[in-house]
Amino acid sequence: MKRVGSFLGDWWRLVVPYFKSEERAIALALLAGAVALTLGAVFLEVLFNAWSRRFYDSLQNKDEAAFWTEMLTFAWIAALMIAAFVARAIVSPYLRLRWRRWLTRRFLAHWLDGRGYYRIELQRTVDNADQRIAEDLRFLGEYTMQLFLGFLGAVATLVSFLFILWTLSGPLSLAVIGLDVNVPGYMAWACLIYALGGTYLANLVGRRLIPLNFQKQRFEANFRFSLVRVRENAEGIALYRGEEDEAEALNARFADVFANGWRVLFTQVQLAFYQSGYAQLAIIFPYLVTAPRFFAGAITLGVMTQTASAFGQVQNALSFFIDNYTVLAELRAVMDRLIGLQAATDHKPESAIEVAPQAGRSDVGVEGLTLALPNGQTLLADTTLAFPRGRSTLISGASGSGKSTLFRAVAGIWPFGSGHVHVPAGARVLFLPQKPYIPIGSLRDAVKYPDEHSTASDDQIVEALTAAQLGHLAGRLHEETHWTNILSGGEQQRLAIARALVFKPDWLFLDEATASLDDAAEAAVYGALKERLPATTLVSIGHRPSLRKWHDHRLELQRTPGQVGQLVEVAA
Repeated sequence: MKRVGSFLGDWWRLVVPYFKSEERAIALALLAGAVALTLGAVFLEVLFNAWSRRFYDSLQNKDEAAFWTEMLTFAWIAALMIAAFVARAIVSPYLRLRWRRWLTRRFLAHWLDGRGYYRIELQRTVDNADQRIAEDLRFLGEYTMQLFLGFLGAVATLVSFLFILWTLSGPLSLAVIGLDVNVPGYMAWACLIYALGGTYLANLVGRRLIPLNFQKQRFEANFRFSLVRVRENAEGIALYRGEEDEAEALNARFADVFANGWRVLFTQVQLAFYQSGYAQLAIIFPYLVTAPRFFAGAITLGVMTQTASAFGQVQNALSFFIDNYTVLAELRAVMDRLIGLQAATDHKPESAIEVAPQAGRSDVGVEGLTLALPNGQTLLADTTLAFPRGRSTLISGASGSGKSTLFRAVAGIWPFGSGHVHVPAGARVLFLPQKPYIPIGSLRDAVKYPDEHSTASDDQIVEALTAAQLGHLAGRLHEETHWTNILSGGEQQRLAIARALVFKPDWLFLDEATASLDDAAEAAVYGALKERLPATTLVSIGHRPSLRKWHDHRLELQRTPGQVGQLVEVAA
């Protein structure tokens, strides 16, 4: 019961919010339509069951007039069934489609807002968030509607046909075993015992599918992610001639998929063997039970077939969980993955690093800043630092000493540490990492990114590209493509410089943003920044001596093994 309660609780958390959302009117209307069509289908099955009795009685009685009357009756019942089937094929899928759109928007918002995606990658709290959003949300709607409407139909079928079965089956005398007892509606009791016993045994066979399907989703996502990594790093792998290592790693990933897939397959075969035998026995069972009364003349052929049909409907209704055990197992795995993603994105640890715009300030800086790694190791302790307007600063230091982490803290994205970061109210601040992010789309949008409200004209964008030594791309502003795969590392860094020229920030932080350029190209882009952005304060991380002439002030982050880093002023 505890496991059932947990399942229903998680299902409620994931499913109900949509039907309380701003789309609730159309969502509830579509759900009501799907429910009505499901119940209507059960009603048509009841009509068909009654029709089968009259039809077979007309055959037994050789009543030709009744035969043709029943054929006409069948025609309109069949027409209604076809119409209901088509309507169900529209209403439920459309509801699932709208539901998936709403869920996707909601999960994307939680994933992106507050930089949840960044925290997840830093802390590795969940794996493959992209797969959970792209696939698990789709499966949630599909499996939920399949199970909900199926269960509703099963309950309606059970109530309707159990009454019919009770009425038709008559009493069963136990005198043959020495008991002076008559069991009323014995076929109904036989059907209940048969189906409930089958459900219990199916659970024993198939319950292993729940953890196996959870692992299946995980291993499939890991394998797909590894393939994407190879595609995105094709050039580096080719230059290193790392095909054998990549093949070994990919095969190892797929080995997990195969091993788990075999365990899933073996369990499903066991469950399928049981389900098949259970279903085949259910076909003949009602005829075996009703045959004595039929041959004794107590019931007609029509009553016998109607009883068998009703038994089949009740048995199918009671076998709902047997028939849908695999879907239930997959839904449980999907919900676990979505609950995990939801918990990871909703959990926003209180960062002790406070970032606050302050009116009247003329500098960007930090006070009492302590930085740590996710594992708790301290990088920088109790540091106060200012970047005054108009004074360019170069920060250097050994690799891994925490220079980039300092920039992340100033940007307000590093959650591990404490202290204060102050920024002048209304100031435009831009950070250029060593590896620029370039969205898929037009070159025009790539240069304007991230200022979606930029009013820069095409002429201004071309001027910025030319100043960043990318004039050869001036005629491709409208071209939409994956620019990261087209431009070299140096060209990507120069595009980021062009982006800064268009954005015109008050403070520009460059984290080795020219590391892929030669000395001449680096001098050209820094010269362009100084000439075209005279009011912009530059703060750079870099190691090259050639950078010194572009900055008024130098700091070095010094850190020895086992010691906390500290910023030391270096003579220009």
